Amino acid sequence: MNQPNRVSNTAVAAFLAEEVDRRSVLRYELDLGDAAFPVVLGAGVWDQLETMIPSSWSRVVIVTQATIPGSFELSFDATWVVLPSGEAAKRPGVAEGLAERLVRLRADRQTGLVAVGGGVVTDLVGFVASTYMRGVEYLNVPTTLLGMVDAAIGGKTAVNLMGGKNLFGTFWQPQGLLCDLALLQTLPQREWLSGAGELAKYSFLTSDPFAELKLLDQIVKAQRLKQSYVAGDERETGRRSLLNYGHTLGHGIEGAYLGRGQEGSVSHGEAVAVGLVFAARLAARLDRIDQNRVDRHHQVLASYGLDFRLPSELAVDEVLSYMRSDKKNRGDMSFVLDGPNGLELVHHVDEALIRQVLDEYPRKEGVNGR
Repeated sequence: MNQPNRVSNTAVAAFLAEEVDRRSVLRYELDLGDAAFPVVLGAGVWDQLETMIPSSWSRVVIVTQATIPGSFELSFDATWVVLPSGEAAKRPGVAEGLAERLVRLRADRQTGLVAVGGGVVTDLVGFVASTYMRGVEYLNVPTTLLGMVDAAIGGKTAVNLMGGKNLFGTFWQPQGLLCDLALLQTLPQREWLSGAGELAKYSFLTSDPFAELKLLDQIVKAQRLKQSYVAGDERETGRRSLLNYGHTLGHGIEGAYLGRGQEGSVSHGEAVAVGLVFAARLAARLDRIDQNRVDRHHQVLASYGLDFRLPSELAVDEVLSYMRSDKKNRGDMSFVLDGPNGLELVHHVDEALIRQVLDEYPRKEGVNGR
């Protein structure tokens, strides 16, 4: 990727000035096979939210966090519910609290929920929508790059358990997706890097020069790629599992910090970036790919400004314990790995080899020891 396309606050300023101004609002449909929903994407499209509210909704409840920046004036009546801030809000107790609030509001099955925020909000609201009264409808309004390209798409909903990330969840598709690109101007650098980690992942899911595209085109293409993997495999029994490339170690890192009570010490995309290079090095040790392909992983991450090193404060056994609870495992350790036929889900990966690659993996000063 050329330097000007690197995902950063500088890049988004140029992107909004040069790309969005010359393009009209994009409207298209993501068809997931058994479900389809509309997408509205553009800068300053928050005022289009009313057009996406289904006529069957008798009431609208908008759920967000106090730390979500932006101006959210409404042209219609809605009740706002504000969740606790940060990754720590993605817990069963907070989900229960939201459901209890809906009871007090006398929300029924014609009540629709709107999730406004990052992946914490869209995951948690989707989970509550799927379980409250055995299912109510909801819309996603992601306010982060990660949400727009990944977290708010595909119907996976979940909250975290002390034992790991996203272990308590459901599948429940939203009724629509509104992406106001102007909100990207508000993101701190860590949130940019989080979205960049998922964009880096998508570059290995296609033979196209994904990382060289303009940022707007990467967002749209990432949504289309996720649609193609989810369609026909909503519940992740086959091809959809490839979207978890880099996530086994990534979730292990996040889980280790979760177990320490330090949620959010690394962003999701930063953890996935570490997992991508680890998976490439593991694939090379299994003779699935050569060093040139490993180097390509380093190059893609560098183009996004991502660090692939493992925080030194995390012990190998600590990370491995959370990797063992990964949802792809089938009684053994499983990884999505690169190979001669592209990405594949590989079972029965020897834990001794995993440990050896982790032991040899480059380290950086721990995020909580800077």
